[in-house]
Amino acid sequence: MRVHIHRTDTRPSLCLCACVCLASSWLMLTPLPCSPVWFVVIQQVRGEDSHVNPSSFTVEVPGVAIMRQSNRFFFCGHTSGKVSLRDLRTFKMEHEFDAFSGSLSDFDVHGNLLAACGFSSRGLNGLSCDRFLMVYDLRMMRAITPMQVHVDPLFLRFIPTYTSRLAIISQTGQCQFCEPTGLANLADIFHVNTVGQLLMSFDVSSSKQALSFGDSGGCVHLWSSAPEVSFNSYSRETELALPCLVDSLPQLDWIHELMPLSLLPMPLTSTEPLLSDWPTSLITPSPRRAPLVDPEILRTMKTVGFIGYAPNPRSRPRNQVPYKIKDIELEYDSYNQVPESPIGRDEEPHLYMVPKKYRKVTIKYSKLGLEDFDFKHYNRTLFAGLEPHIPNAYCNCMIQVLYFLEPVRYLVQNHLCQKEFCLACELGFLFHMLDLSRGDPCQASNFLRAFRTIPEASALGLILADSDEQTGKARLGRLIQSWNRFILAQLHQETLEQEGPQAYRGASSSTLGSSGESVIGRLFGCEVENSSLCRCGKETVRSSLTLLFTMHYPEQRSPEEYDFAEILKKSICLEQSTQAWCDNCEKYQPTVQTRNIRCLPDVLVINCEVNSTKEAEFWKAQTEERRLILRLFKLTFEEAEGASVFDLVVTVSHIQDARTGGNLVAHIKVGETYHQRKEGVTHQQWYLFNDFLIEPIDKAESAQFDVNWKVPAVLYYVKRNYNAKYDLRIKNPIDASVLLTEASLARKQRKSHATFIPLMVSEMPQAADLVGLDAEFVTLNQEEAELRSDGTKSTIKPSQMSVARITCVRGQGTNEGVPFIDDYISTQEQVVDYLTQYSGIKPGDLDAKISSKHLTTLKSTYLKLRFLIDTGVRFVGHGLQKDFRVINLMVPKEQVIDTVYLFHMPRKRMISLRFLAWYFLDLNIQSETHDSIEDARTALQLYRKYVELSHNGGQEEFRKVLKALYEKGRKLDWKVPDIDSADGQGSPKSTAVFPSVMGL
Repeated sequence: MRVHIHRTDTRPSLCLCACVCLASSWLMLTPLPCSPVWFVVIQQVRGEDSHVNPSSFTVEVPGVAIMRQSNRFFFCGHTSGKVSLRDLRTFKMEHEFDAFSGSLSDFDVHGNLLAACGFSSRGLNGLSCDRFLMVYDLRMMRAITPMQVHVDPLFLRFIPTYTSRLAIISQTGQCQFCEPTGLANLADIFHVNTVGQLLMSFDVSSSKQALSFGDSGGCVHLWSSAPEVSFNSYSRETELALPCLVDSLPQLDWIHELMPLSLLPMPLTSTEPLLSDWPTSLITPSPRRAPLVDPEILRTMKTVGFIGYAPNPRSRPRNQVPYKIKDIELEYDSYNQVPESPIGRDEEPHLYMVPKKYRKVTIKYSKLGLEDFDFKHYNRTLFAGLEPHIPNAYCNCMIQVLYFLEPVRYLVQNHLCQKEFCLACELGFLFHMLDLSRGDPCQASNFLRAFRTIPEASALGLILADSDEQTGKARLGRLIQSWNRFILAQLHQETLEQEGPQAYRGASSSTLGSSGESVIGRLFGCEVENSSLCRCGKETVRSSLTLLFTMHYPEQRSPEEYDFAEILKKSICLEQSTQAWCDNCEKYQPTVQTRNIRCLPDVLVINCEVNSTKEAEFWKAQTEERRLILRLFKLTFEEAEGASVFDLVVTVSHIQDARTGGNLVAHIKVGETYHQRKEGVTHQQWYLFNDFLIEPIDKAESAQFDVNWKVPAVLYYVKRNYNAKYDLRIKNPIDASVLLTEASLARKQRKSHATFIPLMVSEMPQAADLVGLDAEFVTLNQEEAELRSDGTKSTIKPSQMSVARITCVRGQGTNEGVPFIDDYISTQEQVVDYLTQYSGIKPGDLDAKISSKHLTTLKSTYLKLRFLIDTGVRFVGHGLQKDFRVINLMVPKEQVIDTVYLFHMPRKRMISLRFLAWYFLDLNIQSETHDSIEDARTALQLYRKYVELSHNGGQEEFRKVLKALYEKGRKLDWKVPDIDSADGQGSPKSTAVFPSVMGL
């Protein structure tokens, strides 16, 4: 066979192919994949070759009739009925499909599918058109179910628009459309009116809006779905061969005065070198050689196919090669951005300025998520850190600051209101988790979720985009000072609204505040008189309440002459000249504005506002000597009642690190009461809080600011013995009323659709009662991962999940197994994946306008679970660690019974709830989708089974049961056998009958 390549002019937007069936040969024209204007003419001749006049060249390709190309393979269709897949670079055959026994008429490729039509051999009767299309899956390289059509297929093409439909064409003009993996329908057959002519060619336009048919009469039929069809108007023009030009000398104008003589051709009469000849050393090609590959790369390289993978030794700058390659090795920084631990690899001090404990810490995720990440490397105390991977977690250090202020902690934990998104309530829930934690990190996901819904926070620019956090574009120093001002004002407003109609049902008001005054106002508030004096003599005085002060640095003196106490006092009692409106002059006039205070607050909050070089020089001068540093820890103010002494308890610093984008840390002086609760000792100690890294530090280090990398942002001073003014008792505001019947947010929810029975007063849970629990989740943000040089995947940021459904079932009594909580959680954030296969949550279930479920707020359901935890019930479920983590709850370990660990052997895999239910209970669950009621009931039954097995046979017998379980799982590849299978592997049946609540 010979392949003749011709140049043929055609329309730029439509490329046709032609196929002519002759008695002695097959002649077929198809478009080459590289350009719409090249055609391949393939001629197979029985006997002698037919005379074809090629215009360019001839290539020998045995038996090839049709060619296609994808991003993976070069496909060749053979007249023998086979389709071969060849490598795009080497054209070596990788795979081959034997499609038809007779011959191949056409095939097409789209995505992971290859569809072909052709002729089958019918013995002595010759070839007949096969009405079965062969479809192949290119991922598994095997045939899938053939597709039967109702026409005699001669041509086929994929039309990849909304779906990957196939167009199948017969030679008589019948056209059928169908899905490649579905059944053909007679209603999808159309007819091309060719007036008795046979169709010889068919193709689809590149815009997928037009179909063209060429018949034996020389006519082209154009079909489209719209009156006006869009074609590709940017196709490459036809490249035609240029005629051979005979070399000729240019014509010279002898009359022109400026004609250069160098244009005159002169014959060389001798072999002597000319003056214009360059030396051989300068005209010899000498390309710059590539540098040798680092031996460390060659040593650690792993080869997969023809590609080698090796870790980057970081011996050279990225994407840079020195122009002059020297023999000596250049010194480059080999800093690793994410340390494994504070006591990790040693580094030379001149290579990196920021100490390890101050650098930005990140979590390294594995296949198990966080289970194998050792937080103890970063925190050897019993205080809880905060995880940094949540959006807008830059405020973690300030959350810790508020937690270690005793009156604030007691205030928010006693606060409870009806607002769905209340920062005071969410801070109270978070502080309760920090109280319960024994060194394990917590996450402020619910608090930050409520924070993102506050309009004022968005207006102040406090809500960061993910890109700003990752790239370090945010100015964290200014940002945390604005956040500090915002949170104090927000807590002051929310705690003022607590009494009256906003109080939560059944919750008593806080004893820390009185009507018209909040504890935040008493703690941080300072009554200020702002006086404005115009040059006309008009003075205006206004009173206001300020919750913090901002440092103002004078510009007249050098930084060495500054004294911190002096500058602070002038910043509090500020006097400055500015333009202001004067009612007397009725225009803007230069005025002198003076601020005077009546009394100082118990907690003095200072925003440092270090925004220029001169302000940084002030802090550098203040912290150069230890003697000057110690002066920052104590301030004395003269008041009407006498001298007031303030002690420094908090410094928040901005760590400027160009490599990681920077981060925020807090130095906090932790008081005696916190140590007494956590460690049972009574002492005070300064600690560094860097997200989940917590480390004790020296007192002087907390106020030592190297402005090259550590810039002060916020300072907190407290008046000595200020705690004695406040009632530091926590009165849990969450009572049993949260479990009472509540209305659903869904408008279409009816009592007939109820899936649970609320608890009666007589059924209120007691300590040690069993409660079956299961939760379902949806995805708000997808996981972010990168591919390492060795081909493995590394998780940079995990997917952000949100709880969508929470179910609690009774664990004892006559109604055991009957749910008393089955709440669907309404969310205002965009859901990117409902995970319906695993959660059973469908689009619309969380929408109050169309949902038929019992829809409620996350805060309402959270309060129910908090009441159960505070009561002391024991939760039974499967994989509860993840459930509580996403719900953002801290549950004591003695109150959690997790069946995933009950039926687990050390260093073995975790077993799914579905397999355990089939093996021990003979139940077939989760066959199509997950249902939280079913899962919670099954976990309760498994716990009962565990108690039965462990009590009857003892621990030794129970180990034998677990070994048999793992052996069975390995044999079945941990898959539950089909209930209809004939192998007798299992016939699921219910072992416990639970009362039905459907239809209540």
